[in-house]
Amino acid sequence: MKLPAPISVQWLSTFTESEIIGNNQLEITGVNEIHQVEMGDIVFVDHPKYYETCLNSAASCIIINNKEVSVPAGKALLFCADPFEAYSKIVQHFKPLQLNDQAISKDALIGAGTIIMPRVFIGANVSIGKNCLIYPNVTLLADTIIGDEVIIQAGTVIGSDAFYYNTKKNRPAWYKKMPSCGRVIIEDKVEIGANCTIDKGVSGDTIIGMGTKMDNMVHIGHDTQIEANCLFAAQVGVAGGVKIKSGVTLWGQVGVGKTLTIGENATLLGRAGVVGSLEGNKVYMGFPAEEAGIKRRELVWIKRIPELWKKMME
Repeated sequence: MKLPAPISVQWLSTFTESEIIGNNQLEITGVNEIHQVEMGDIVFVDHPKYYETCLNSAASCIIINNKEVSVPAGKALLFCADPFEAYSKIVQHFKPLQLNDQAISKDALIGAGTIIMPRVFIGANVSIGKNCLIYPNVTLLADTIIGDEVIIQAGTVIGSDAFYYNTKKNRPAWYKKMPSCGRVIIEDKVEIGANCTIDKGVSGDTIIGMGTKMDNMVHIGHDTQIEANCLFAAQVGVAGGVKIKSGVTLWGQVGVGKTLTIGENATLLGRAGVVGSLEGNKVYMGFPAEEAGIKRRELVWIKRIPELWKKMME
């Protein structure tokens, strides 16, 4: 999430009741979590396992609960007892919950030729392009951006919160919700089926690329980036932080694990389960997903096991 204007690290220190270590003249331009950080961003870390990753990332400022670590040149640390709470406070300050008292927000931008059917909800700061068709009972939550000639079928929800939690087992409630301040961007000529759900990014953008088509009941997790002209059949589920290159086809009930990459023009046959990144221009099947030719040969040999066992026992 980009801030509306640069904020000094001194202001952030006061606001979060934390101690500045390192460069106290920094100005911060964005708030991010570790998978999305850019120069100028502030990020948090509260577990020793991830200290080095955060300290060596592009982030300019790190909220941390250990003041004994080495501060990289030019960066600033904000030391406090609970970095997650400090981070959440910053997000909620700059991206508070936006309440609506009407079905279509006053600041919504709707392009010429776009048709909005009854019982559609359009939240704050939503932009819809030209010649779109939005069917009944669609929900477009705050900060969603939709391009031109997009079709969204009935019952779909776009821009719901990320399924993303800070986990600590020393708390009565282990899972503490990470506030979502990202967006969903739907590019031109996308079609989204009925009862689909697309989560906004935790701090970045969930992107559905130009010309992509989705069947009914597809779920796309936070911060997933789908390139142009992909095809998803019914009940596909994609976890957070996935990168799907152009021309990918996912047939019915394919499941894709988090933070993976699927190469361009790959095809996943029905019910395949993706647990690792896959090369492009190949056909995959099964769980875990493997090249279809290899998987089929394995199935042939599995069927022959009783026959082979019988011969061994003769």
